[in-house]
Formats: sequence, structure tokens, C-alpha cells
Amino acid sequence: MLVKLSSSALKQTHWYEYAVRFVLGGLATVAAGLIGSHFGVAIGGLFLALPAVFCASATLIERHERRAKEKAGLSGRRRGQQAAALDAAGAGLGSIGLAAFAAVFYVVVSASITEAFAAAILAWAMVSVSAWWLRRKLRVTSGRRQPEHGTRSARGWSFLP
Repeated sequence: MLVKLSSSALKQTHWYEYAVRFVLGGLATVAAGLIGSHFGVAIGGLFLALPAVFCASATLIERHERRAKEKAGLSGRRRGQQAAALDAAGAGLGSIGLAAFAAVFYVVVSASITEAFAAAILAWAMVSVSAWWLRRKLRVTSGRRQPEHGTRSARGWSFLP
């Protein structure tokens, strides 16, 4: 599986779904600002690392996948859950990269802000891609296709969704 950019999702998304993402992302940022003003910027910064739109995107991804299956006359419940779980795994890997960004920036910022940003972005990219690659290599599956809801079969297993 190759990682690639696809603009087709932009055509499938309604305007109100973008609004939900924007509002929830804004609320998460405001909450981080309030936490930072009450407990200090170090604590507030930890909450800024929260993938602000994750909750909205996971529900929207689940809904899109379910609708696509239902248009084909199938129950899309399981497919929607799997797509949302995959998004959650990606958010977790991205959070590891954000932690690397924060750590490198903290160490380098006293020397130069420009160098701190450059080094932190490089660390984020390296850690995120390495985490993705490691997840792909360590994932264990049975090789069997997971059935849709309502059918019975032996289920495979994996360490991550």
C-alpha cells in the first residue's frame, strides 16, 4: 500500500461537514488556550497537540464509508467502523510525531527559532513515517477478509486496527 493524496474525498464532503470540523477544531484550540491561561503554557501546549479535528473526522469517515456500502446494497456498518479505526491509528502515529516535534523544538529553540522549526519539522516527518512503517511491519493478520455484520466466520487478529 502506497501513501497518496487523493482529491476525490473533497468532492464527497458536504459543506456542513467542513463546518463541523472547523467548529470542533476551533473549540479544541480555545479549550487549550483556556487551559494554558489557567495552568500555564506548558500544560496548554500539551492540549494543542491533541488532534483537534479527530473526533469530527472519525465520525465523518465512518458515515461516508457506511453510505458507500449501503448504496451498493450492503450493510456498511463494519466497513465504517474499520475506516474510523484506521483513521484513529493514523492519528495515534501522528501524535507520536507531534511529541517528537515538541521535544526537538524545546531543545533547539534557545539557539535559534528558525533552526528549531526546521529541526522539529524534520523530526516530526522522520518519526511519523518511521512509526507508520514500523506499524506496517509489525501488523499481524490472518489473511482472511473480515465479513460484514450478520455473517459468521473465524476472525483474524491484529495488534493494531
